[in-house]
Amino acid sequence: MSTSLEDVPSAGSVTIPIQRGRWIEDWRPEETTFWSGGGAKVARRNLVFSILSEHIGFSIWSLWSVLVLFLGPQYHIDAAGKFLLTSVPTLVGSVLRLPYTFAVATFGGRNWTVFSASILLVPTILAAIILKPGASYSTLLIVAAVAGVGGGNFASSMTNINAYFPERLKGRALGLNAGGGNIGVAAVQLVGLLVLATAGRGHPRVVLAVYIPLIVLAALGAYLFMDNLTSARNDKRAMRDVCRDGYTWIMSVLYIGTFGSFIGFGFAFGQVLQVQFKSDFDTPIKAAYLTFLGPLLGSLIRPVGGALADRLGGAKVSFWNFVAMAVSAALVLVASLNKSLALFLVGFIALFVFSGVGNGSTYKMIPAIFRAKSKLRIATGADQTTSDREARRLAGALIGVAGAIGAFGGVLVNLAFRQSFLTYKSGNGAYIVFIAYYAICFALTWYVFLRPSPKRLTKV
Repeated sequence: MSTSLEDVPSAGSVTIPIQRGRWIEDWRPEETTFWSGGGAKVARRNLVFSILSEHIGFSIWSLWSVLVLFLGPQYHIDAAGKFLLTSVPTLVGSVLRLPYTFAVATFGGRNWTVFSASILLVPTILAAIILKPGASYSTLLIVAAVAGVGGGNFASSMTNINAYFPERLKGRALGLNAGGGNIGVAAVQLVGLLVLATAGRGHPRVVLAVYIPLIVLAALGAYLFMDNLTSARNDKRAMRDVCRDGYTWIMSVLYIGTFGSFIGFGFAFGQVLQVQFKSDFDTPIKAAYLTFLGPLLGSLIRPVGGALADRLGGAKVSFWNFVAMAVSAALVLVASLNKSLALFLVGFIALFVFSGVGNGSTYKMIPAIFRAKSKLRIATGADQTTSDREARRLAGALIGVAGAIGAFGGVLVNLAFRQSFLTYKSGNGAYIVFIAYYAICFALTWYVFLRPSPKRLTKV
């Protein structure tokens, strides 16, 4: 396993010309001389500012998971209504991930990051204007939906960073990029906790005041320090092509199980605690003390999932991870039936942790799938350069497709909770659905990627 994102010893400086508008015409990360002589430095610089922008994007996307804690009785919104408020931005964000993936090829990674960071000001300022007692529920729903623009940042960021790093470092680089972004969920919840503990429940605008200058800094950092790759312009038809590949839909199902769980639980956890253990969490601040912990751990461990996949193989790590997620969900169900708060928290935190590991390992599988298919084509006489370029093109597109469909899993999680609480007055129905889905995922992973078969792709 590689020890850093540099990976190879320095072999002298290589000039990487950057054209007007910060476009890089010549980008060859697989060549060790190019990489160690300057390519790694450029890639790491873009990675840092990509993480910053994506981090703020995740915070704005999950903003309403915090703001609902400020919506007291004077807003006249019940638990089901609050679950819907957190579901709407999840849905919008999942839909936007597809066009955001196209945007990198159309406008350039740096250019699009500047725009996608800047537009985060819109939902933040809108929320600051309308968030007060007396605001209609429909108005709150519309403003919450606009916060979905933060969810699109992930797809464009991951597609962009995938192009910068060599295959041997993609698991670690994508894990760091995604993990740093995912921490935005925990970060906004920590900010919400701080505001609840100091200013009180009547001051949600303080949360928004914290993020407005951070959004400006993220956009400015992308403008000054990121680059565009002209090679990304060759990917405009990749989305259409990759949707014809059966592995696209397999990986999308798996990513619903990992990222869909992470973002869905991140949005819903605080509400679940307040509804299911009302006597223990009778005030929003008591729930806020715990809601950030799961997303934080899940985010921090995501790069570990990528690194483990680099060493052991993404499919193997994903298989055992889905087994662990099924066991964790079963613990949550047992805890719910027995009204054991301690066991409930252990099971839910484990779900966050394993969803983070699975996020890293499943994303590592994506470039590995197309690299394995490329080797098969080369073995039958295909040109290596052309075949490898095609593999990178399709891998970048699948990252966007899987990211969009996986994010929609977050909507399904929130809707499952909403329906379960409406029907059973608890989350038990939802927990049973989660267990079944994770079982489907580990069975599918074994059947497609690990089962002995002459058609199985190697090293996925």
